[in-house]
Amino acid sequence: MENIAELCRKAQTASRQTALLSTAQKNKLLAEMAVKLNAHRADIMEANATDVKAAQDKGLAAALIDRLTLTSARFAEMVAGVEQVAALPDPVGRSYDGRITPYGLNIVKYRVPLGVIGVIYEARPNVTADIAALCLKSGNACVLRGGKEAICTNLAIYQALREALLKQGIDPAAITFIKRTDRESVEELLKQDAYLDVIVPRGGEALHRFCQQHSAIPVIVGGFGVSHIYAAPSADIAKAVPLIINAKVQKPAACNALDTLLIATPLLEPLCTRLAAPLAKHQVKVHAHGRCFDVLQQLHYPYLCAGVAEDFDTEWLSLTLNIAPVANVQQAAAHLQAHHAQHSDAILSNDLAEIDFFVRRAGSACVYVNASTRFTDGGQFGLGAEVAISTQKLHARGPMALEELTTYQYVCRGDYLCRS
Repeated sequence: MENIAELCRKAQTASRQTALLSTAQKNKLLAEMAVKLNAHRADIMEANATDVKAAQDKGLAAALIDRLTLTSARFAEMVAGVEQVAALPDPVGRSYDGRITPYGLNIVKYRVPLGVIGVIYEARPNVTADIAALCLKSGNACVLRGGKEAICTNLAIYQALREALLKQGIDPAAITFIKRTDRESVEELLKQDAYLDVIVPRGGEALHRFCQQHSAIPVIVGGFGVSHIYAAPSADIAKAVPLIINAKVQKPAACNALDTLLIATPLLEPLCTRLAAPLAKHQVKVHAHGRCFDVLQQLHYPYLCAGVAEDFDTEWLSLTLNIAPVANVQQAAAHLQAHHAQHSDAILSNDLAEIDFFVRRAGSACVYVNASTRFTDGGQFGLGAEVAISTQKLHARGPMALEELTTYQYVCRGDYLCRS
């Protein structure tokens, strides 16, 4: 059985090397990682087929199997993601916020790596390559613990990345992968505060809560959140319909896919009428609340059920959608605050005062004005991949990319200066 404490100790030792790598060395390493991933493509895809079949045999949910599946397009995106991180500016060593005190002390903040980042994640196997690339480019080492559903794929990807480290003469423990998939391995990892600097869970709410309750290491919470769109009275219906459909169906298993559509009362009938056909085309199951149920029933919407209060706290991750009426933007904002609005939420409106109120009141990490919630993504933000979407309010919010994987230190210079 793996000794997790020893693995983490070795990762900490490796982090002292990665922290000193130059930008050129890190970029060369990431380029080699992309090469090795492509070289191992057949092995990785074969391993993924094994994982997918096992998931199907167990009767796992279609949404989970979709997240687990590594298609040719997703494999290409994974490799491109590593190459894109290599092309991004290096945050390490960046100086800012400099000043000289009246006593002659020159104080400057410098960006430095966090150290060792532990990441616990579930079904998406591309996360292994994404996180490794981001951690290494930001000068960190990482300890990865993937879910049992993707264990074969993750191990194949890890083997390719490890070969890249060895070829570039870098301690292979800079990317450490825990092969154990039992629950106890997570509990052990969360106790390694002597070696790990931060834990980032990527998965459902239960995983995040477990890490918060059991970790001796600071935890960055993210990922879970019920996403909302509020369609205001002034919204342009013709433009709103394709945006709402995009937010729901473009990738329904994503954490930023639309869960609840709130419609201002004056817009209720015309917007539902325009939405019914495209929602039905994609076979979206609608949990309709209040008057929305009557309107959609009159429209003979085929995938309709009466919504209940508990639906508003559900992150669907599937082709399911709440639709509910609200009186105004104030009621919409109150709904967001009551129902886990901390990830990605949007307002569709042409009223500047209404928009300003919504933006100020939404407690979300990412707030959108007349744009789909599906843009919450490191790549879409121009940050490359992300380790996670942070929904907490300390250190980092939204897509956690390179800069969010660093901290800062004060460097204070004097001429043999003494305090009086």
